[in-house]
Amino acid sequence: MPTINQLIKNPRKNKKEKGKRKNLALRKSWNSLHKNYSWLFSPQKSGVCIKVGIMKPKKPNSAQRKFARVRLSNNMEVTAYIPGEGHNLQEYSTVLINGGGVRDLPGVKFHIIRGAKRWDTSPVEKRQQSRSLYGTKKPKVKK
Repeated sequence: MPTINQLIKNPRKNKKEKGKRKNLALRKSWNSLHKNYSWLFSPQKSGVCIKVGIMKPKKPNSAQRKFARVRLSNNMEVTAYIPGEGHNLQEYSTVLINGGGVRDLPGVKFHIIRGAKRWDTSPVEKRQQSRSLYGTKKPKVKK
């Protein structure tokens, strides 16, 4: 407990509020007119793939996870996970990303949205369950 003289010398300061800073890339938007960032919260952002590759997960797991390095429309670069089996992404493919990390890949905090119209990601072929996550249409029923 501080004495009164100590409190007069160094008064108590209010704690600054800490906000969630996990998906900073989705929270900033680039203002090209003034050449600076402004705060604009968006659920998704578009970008261009710079690099597409394979990564190994953390210790107990063993696999080959697909990822893409993406330059977003706000000039930030992020690493995004490519979900599902197989993909058609390569350099300079345009993609749409949203937040959501991958637990066993350190530093990957974004997912690429599969099957989004106007972008180059194809849906997962022959997907029967959780189709909305992977952009797959309902299969036609033969009569």
